[in-house]
Amino acid sequence: MATLRTLAFDNSFARLPDALFSRVSPEGFAHPHLVSFNPQAAALLDLDPAEAATPEFAACFGGQKILPGSEALAMKYTGHQFGGYNPDLGDGRGLLLGEVLNTKGERWDLHLKGAGKTPYSRFGDGRAVLRSCIREYLGSEAMHHLGIASTRALCIVGSDEAVQRETRERGAMLLRVADSHIRFGHFQWLYHSGQPELLKTLADYVIARHFPETSGGADKYLRFFREVVQRTALMLAQWQLVGFAHGVMNTDNFSITGHTFDYGPYGFLDAYEPGFVCNHSDHSGRYAWNQQASIGLWNLNALAHALSGLIDHEALVATLQGYEAVFVGVYADGLRAKLGLQEERPEDRGLAIDFLELLMKGGLDYTRSFRALATVRSDDRLPALRDDFLDRESFDAWLQRYQQRLLLENSQDAERAIRMNAANPKYILRNYLAQTAIDKAEKGDYREIETLRRLLEKPFDEQPEMESYAALPPDWGRHLEISCSS
Repeated sequence: MATLRTLAFDNSFARLPDALFSRVSPEGFAHPHLVSFNPQAAALLDLDPAEAATPEFAACFGGQKILPGSEALAMKYTGHQFGGYNPDLGDGRGLLLGEVLNTKGERWDLHLKGAGKTPYSRFGDGRAVLRSCIREYLGSEAMHHLGIASTRALCIVGSDEAVQRETRERGAMLLRVADSHIRFGHFQWLYHSGQPELLKTLADYVIARHFPETSGGADKYLRFFREVVQRTALMLAQWQLVGFAHGVMNTDNFSITGHTFDYGPYGFLDAYEPGFVCNHSDHSGRYAWNQQASIGLWNLNALAHALSGLIDHEALVATLQGYEAVFVGVYADGLRAKLGLQEERPEDRGLAIDFLELLMKGGLDYTRSFRALATVRSDDRLPALRDDFLDRESFDAWLQRYQQRLLLENSQDAERAIRMNAANPKYILRNYLAQTAIDKAEKGDYREIETLRRLLEKPFDEQPEMESYAALPPDWGRHLEISCSS
């Protein structure tokens, strides 16, 4: 196992041309302390978890000390924010410390969020607050254990430093672990600033590091872009299936490798509201839950524009046209799994959409309703789930169709329930659960963070002792406003 002093750094991005970044030293906290530590993320780095108990750990990830072998830098990129292109972006409060190679040959970026001002901070202070660090720490772990590609987080380090947002809050840093921190916005910056050679250099680097199967041949850039389109479509379909809303789907928040990236004002559906907007700064609803699929394509179109000097226009268009088929296929398969159906039949889409319509009209909980559907027997006329619906006549009509559909494939109730419970999580990171952990942490009690982290490691398991965490949100937790400020 590695110690902090023996982590195997090999910083390939830092060897690229200096125009892609600025070298910056972290601005450390005066009195850093460990808030939470994730041993699963440590295992990715071959890092001995005992290191978390040392004073050096908080010092390194609180910006006080430099990890041997690291080369801290702030990346330069741009992007579209809420539909408008912003040329003045970059890592304004985070630093890429370097890349760690583990014994499996995997390469992991270490990124310290909240590490102070950089040349791209504009008018910001370069800091992060405890609230946002907790949300990203828990959110990224929740998504990973739901089977959705995501960044991870090694730890949160707190401080006694005050940070001004809407109110004065406690400053903190988060150490993010990711396969890459390269965004759509990296390519947009190089395209819009007229640097085609450097754009080609970056594309070659990304292909060699992240898409080696597409390297070689005159069409390598096209094959690379096709893979990005497919990964993005997969990610967006998986978001929809678990009821996840990102909140800030700007192109600078989209990972080139198709990982869920930059957790800001995200949220999971409670009651099924297709127009759910989790970011109270999104006044137009641009990033509403039911708009995410189209925004994913919009962002890919912006990336295609940036790659137009490397890939033929017609080929770019044809590749973008393949996005819908991937998204629809993954989403349809996922809905079928959520309903416990194994065979593909033409009526399945209508069956699923009509169930969602019933949830919407009744204001029913998305996650709990799909989970409860697993308990419905194929011959049950009065299942417990029926009591949740005000319009029971419509539910009864739908139930009859569903049970007939189950009979068509000779579905076995017990076996189907197992499959459905593996597709429908019991536990998600509801906003009120995260807020409860934040409220306690801001008073110095970090135990709820660890409780949630462990709970979310097994979102599909029953965990009887944690039953209360699967409950409907209390009244105060139903419509929490989450902002971009962090």
